[in-house]
Amino acid sequence: MKKLRWQILVVAVTIVIVALLLLSQQPISVITLPEAAPGGIYTEALIGSMGRLNPMLDWNNPADRDINRLIFSGLIRFDSHGLPQPDLAESWGTSSDGTQYNFSIRPNAVWHDGEPVTTDDVIFTIELIKSTGSLFPQDIKDLWSEIEVKRLDDKTLQLKLPEPFAPFLDYATFGVLPKHLLESIPADQLASAEFNLKPIGTGPYKFDRLMTSGGQITGVALMVNEDYYLPRSYIEQVVFRFYPNSASAFDAYQQGEVLGVSQLANDVLQQALMEPAFSVYTSRLPQMGLVFLNLNNPSVTFLQNEKIRHALLLGVNRNRIVSRIMQGQAIVADGPILPGSWAYYDEIEHFDYDPDAAATLLKDEGFVIPAGGGDVRAKEGQFLTFALVHPDDAVHTQIAQSIQADWALIGVKIDLQSVPYDSLVNDFLTSRNYQAALADLNTMRTPDPDPYLFWHQSEATGGQNYSQWDNRTASEFLETARTVADFESRARLYRNFQVMFVKDMPSLPLYYPVYSYGVDTQVQGVQVAPMYDVSDRLALISEWYLVTRRALEQTPVPTVSP
Repeated sequence: MKKLRWQILVVAVTIVIVALLLLSQQPISVITLPEAAPGGIYTEALIGSMGRLNPMLDWNNPADRDINRLIFSGLIRFDSHGLPQPDLAESWGTSSDGTQYNFSIRPNAVWHDGEPVTTDDVIFTIELIKSTGSLFPQDIKDLWSEIEVKRLDDKTLQLKLPEPFAPFLDYATFGVLPKHLLESIPADQLASAEFNLKPIGTGPYKFDRLMTSGGQITGVALMVNEDYYLPRSYIEQVVFRFYPNSASAFDAYQQGEVLGVSQLANDVLQQALMEPAFSVYTSRLPQMGLVFLNLNNPSVTFLQNEKIRHALLLGVNRNRIVSRIMQGQAIVADGPILPGSWAYYDEIEHFDYDPDAAATLLKDEGFVIPAGGGDVRAKEGQFLTFALVHPDDAVHTQIAQSIQADWALIGVKIDLQSVPYDSLVNDFLTSRNYQAALADLNTMRTPDPDPYLFWHQSEATGGQNYSQWDNRTASEFLETARTVADFESRARLYRNFQVMFVKDMPSLPLYYPVYSYGVDTQVQGVQVAPMYDVSDRLALISEWYLVTRRALEQTPVPTVSP
């Protein structure tokens, strides 16, 4: 029996060895998988017209900024979460006190004409920003005027701030211009320079030609930059064609003239969604619609009561505003910091539409329906009635009317006053001459979430704290977050601020608008991310592709014996 067991063991080991030998010699099945490859032409319909292809002059022209986004580069760029990333500067360092920034320019960064990018180009561009020739807002010019710029060597420079300012990196995204091509042109003559029609930059695409018809510029053609300091884009050529509105741009897509439409307004959005080969992408814009409440107006002292303010928020059907009036082109807002930002606190308290809870809050604060009937609640002779000023365009008017109807259900009466938007800002908000105001906060081109200007107590007089919210604790969170460079510490401070904001509810957040654009399905690799400028839809265009090639993947296939 003992010998028999050894014989069985020898046979079993032999079978295992033979099986392993057979497996090692089984046939290979070759599978081809598609992968991105260089080539192809992407044509996009841009809404608007071309002015000048120069980042010093594109502040007020989104169409120019879209094109400049691909031609020029900044020292840094921001990702979809609002975090700074290397661009022309491969690295940067900050001093411990937050006042000094050292930037190192990539050694392989060259202009489209082959000249190397140097520190001198950056310093030259900063001087242009401060000049009368640039179209940058005055507050940005003033900031750069206070910064000491020092050249360390050909590839390194130092920027010294007068005091710590954590959001400073927002201001380092400016498109750098070539000194060797523009230094002979006076700043006040920059707008008429030939360079603006034949730009030379450092971005992933370089200028090829203007397209004209009847003496008008109808488009711009760009070619891939083979010498780009980051991985080369797949798409060989990008062509922008100009159209006056979304309807004509979408019609161009349907006629096969373009593969993408830069913006889909509400008048064509539903039609675009029905196109089987057209992908619609929607992204959050850096804006917030809200009702400002004047907390320092003696005629509406009840607005100083945080419970009344919470009741007003509970009494607004924001979902209906988003779905019906804005046709789904917005997201319900709950706080002062944009969702998707690194500073957004996703556990912030949410308030759903609840008119019964709103009515209960008002009753608990002593406001009751008069004995003789009526919809207006009274407390010791004081009625919950006030004026809501709003922009006179169709959408804001509908929103104001919706709020008016909602608040009437909880016994709050408001009178509506429509005015042009400029008047709303200058005659009502800036002067603090209002009771409540429907308006939009726009933080376009400022990825840093810093809400200091709108909610810090020092901005209540003369600044943009239009509600005149005077909360010392919340202001301290905002102050400290502006002076520390560590993102973890700042995120914690902004989380505390958001909790405090929701607790006090100094004004009523309504919605964050979204932006929709469309790209044909044959364009692959397109991604959607929150926007800090509409040109951000092109931030990852280097990953888009039209052409594929077959990659081989070898997979062993077991042999089946007959």
